[in-house]
Parts: sequence; C-alpha cells; structure tokens
Amino acid sequence: MSALLQLYDEALPHVYGYLVRRCDSTATAEDLTAETFLAAVSASQTGSEVNVPWLIGTARHKLVDHWRRAGRNRQLLEELWESGDTHVDSNEPIDALHVRDVLARLLPHHCAALTLRYLDGLPVDQVATLLERSLHATESLLMRAKAAYRHAAGEMTGEMTGEMTGEMTGEMTGEMKGRQP
Repeated sequence: MSALLQLYDEALPHVYGYLVRRCDSTATAEDLTAETFLAAVSASQTGSEVNVPWLIGTARHKLVDHWRRAGRNRQLLEELWESGDTHVDSNEPIDALHVRDVLARLLPHHCAALTLRYLDGLPVDQVATLLERSLHATESLLMRAKAAYRHAAGEMTGEMTGEMTGEMTGEMTGEMKGRQP
C-alpha cells in the first residue's frame, strides 16, 4: 500500500492536470481524479501494475464516460456549465482559454471528439474506439464538430470568419500537413 501512496503523491498533479484542462469545472475534475485513483486501488489489489501512464489512460476513460453521461442528459450538462467553477490558471495562454470557452459552448459529443483528437492528439481510429463509433461516423462527427467550433468561435468574437487562433486552430481547420480529420 505504501507504493500506491507514493504513486498517488507522484501522479496526482499529472492526473488532475490532465482532467482539469478538459473538464467544465474543477469540481468535475476533482471527482474524476478521485474515481481514477479508486480504480487504481482496485487494480492494484488484483495484482495489476499501476503507473502514471495507466492512470492517465484511466482518467481519459473516466472523462469519456462523463461526457457520455452528460450527452444523455443535455439539461444536466447545461446546469453544470452554468454553475461550473470559473477558476483560471493565470499562467495559461489566452489561446487556450479561448479554446476552452469555445469548447464549453459545443454539444458534449462535439467537445469529446475535438478534445480527444486535437488536445490529446489521438488518431481518428482511437477516437472512434473511445467514443464507440465507426471510423466513418467519427470522421463525420469531427467535420461537424469543427464546423460547430468555427461557428461558436465566430459568435464569441462577433464575426463569422471561420478563423480561429492557436495551435489547435491550425489542426482543426486542416491546415496542419499530414493530418486527416
């Protein structure tokens, strides 16, 4: 058990940091972090090797499950976003704050697809697996999600130019070479 406590001390900033950047509130990130470490306790009791990459992978699965639950109940998601903690890390770049604000305006399945593909950098086939969709359906979802992102970003800036800022912007508009939707 002391090895697990040591891992907790080492991994907590990584797991929480991963989740807080992708959640609608710090409370959700804290809950998902707790669920991730509870899963680690269960896994370690069955003899599974638990390490930081395992924890991040588990956190990703917990986040996807959260998005699925939220997508099933849109009203609950809107209430969470409206009551979400607006704590901002002052060291976070303005572009990242803009991306987070735009993502918060999207439907849960659009937010999930874009986050997994462009923030996590997963290939489309892995996004499809995590979202339990076919590859073709995921490609279509990403196209619709990018259009929704451009629309929401335009509404936020008062113009519908289709331009976005930051590294994620280039990826989402297909300007990065070598990447598919």
